[in-house]
Amino acid sequence: MTSDLRYPIGPFQPPAQPAAARAANIRRLARIPAALRLAVADLDDAQLNTPYRPAGWTVRQLVHHVADSHVNFYMRLKLALTEVNPTIRPYEEQLWAELADVATTPIATSLAILDGVHERADRVLRQLDDAAFGRTYVHPASGQHTLDYLVAMYAWHGEHHVAHVTSLRARSGWAS
Repeated sequence: MTSDLRYPIGPFQPPAQPAAARAANIRRLARIPAALRLAVADLDDAQLNTPYRPAGWTVRQLVHHVADSHVNFYMRLKLALTEVNPTIRPYEEQLWAELADVATTPIATSLAILDGVHERADRVLRQLDDAAFGRTYVHPASGQHTLDYLVAMYAWHGEHHVAHVTSLRARSGWAS
């Protein structure tokens, strides 16, 4: 953990040896839905509407963001497996977090989306051979990446946002 409220587990660092980290990253990724569900368990509306840091998203926005983001992860995974070096489409996550559905949809809906997306992704990832993890996609802002990178990034992404909630709970004295 770090004292930087933006990066409570530190910024993303791609693994130096992606193949060696692969199995651990797949396990980390698979644990995200349950970890997020536990992190937000029993929070009331006032707590869900609390920003995790000054000028940051509320916990509610964060939960919906993780679902939105991990749906995009799943789409990127499937595109990279079915097309040759596809260019993926980024999205305006800040604007998505401000849409009306984020304020009105229960977080249980996004937690269910996360459960389903992760179950599907886990089934895909666990049946791939080593060569498949070298398949690539192109992000217009950050360049070409492998599936090993994608898995590591989203394992970190999920843990990063879970830590936003758990560190807020600790700072606020909210029992978990």
